[in-house]
Amino acid sequence: MFETGKGVSLETSWVEQAAIAERATRQWLDDVVIGLNLCPFAKKEVVKQRVRFRMSDAASEDALLEALHDELQHLEEHPETETTLLIHPGILADFSDYNDFLDAADGLLVDMALDGVYQVASFHPDYQFAGTEPADPENYTNRSPFPILHLLREASVETAIDSYPDTDSIPDQNVELMNRMGTARLQALLAGCLKSAG
Repeated sequence: MFETGKGVSLETSWVEQAAIAERATRQWLDDVVIGLNLCPFAKKEVVKQRVRFRMSDAASEDALLEALHDELQHLEEHPETETTLLIHPGILADFSDYNDFLDAADGLLVDMALDGVYQVASFHPDYQFAGTEPADPENYTNRSPFPILHLLREASVETAIDSYPDTDSIPDQNVELMNRMGTARLQALLAGCLKSAG
């Protein structure tokens, strides 16, 4: 049994599950992250094919930590890969559990002596910022079709920030855009990524 980020069950093999989740995530990256310019730095890395999409079949937090460890090691050994999207559709569907897990992810960076070398950005189908309501449009800046741990190189983040005229304005601009678009339109956009993935 496979559950999408919004609880739609599909009787499929893991290979089919992974293909659906990866297609939906790629569509989300194209249509939402790049299409709405939520991250001005994403398109360049996608065009250069330096984004790694990694599916995890983890069914426990320990297994997901192991997958995260492996991906950090991969980035260490493959400098040509700029960033990894670690997609894990089988675990942490509840946002509260996912949010709690981020502390363990940060702890792994410390244990691997990679704190300050990499950072973990968070995306989830039910992402909710502190002080917001679940339906608030601004939450869609970090909503994705499936739970994702996004591994970023700190040096690259710093370079991007230095090269961009006003990075401090990006979050506010994104929130303003989400509010203009409204929850219904954003829900439809995210649902479209799932629908197009099959």
